[in-house]
Amino acid sequence: MTVTLAFVCVQNAGRSQMATAFAEREVAARGLGEEIEIVTGGTDPAERVHAEVVEAMREIDIDLGDRAPREVTFEEVQRADYVITMGCSADDVCPAGWAGESRDWDLDDPDGRDPEAVAEIRDEIEERVRSLVDELDASGQ
Repeated sequence: MTVTLAFVCVQNAGRSQMATAFAEREVAARGLGEEIEIVTGGTDPAERVHAEVVEAMREIDIDLGDRAPREVTFEEVQRADYVITMGCSADDVCPAGWAGESRDWDLDDPDGRDPEAVAEIRDEIEERVRSLVDELDASGQ
C-alpha cells in the first residue's frame, strides 16, 4: 500500500518546496519509493521558487533552481493520506469529507527573510520531514 504525502502551502514557493525536496531525499535514501508518494502544490502558486529558498537549499547541495510552483488539485488533496501545511491552515485546502490526516507545521515564511532566518526554517523543515518519514517507516506505511 502506498502512502501519499502532500506538502501544501499558499504559494508553493518556499516551505512546501523545501519539505518536498527533503522528503524526496529521505524516501530515496531509505528505498521507500514504492511505499511513499510525494505531492506538492499551492492554493495560489507564485511564479517561481523564492530566490532565498533556492540559495539556502543550494548551501546543502539540494538544487531547487529548476522547480516551479504549481497548483495543488482537489483530487490530489482528497487522495492524500497526509496533508502537511506549512503555517497556512489546512481548512482552506482540505475538502469536506476528506479522510486523511492533516498537520499544520506552523512555520515562518522564508520569503524576504535574511539568509540566517531562511537557514533556520530550512533546518526545522528538514528535521520535521525526517521525523515524519521515521514515523511512516516505523509504522510500516
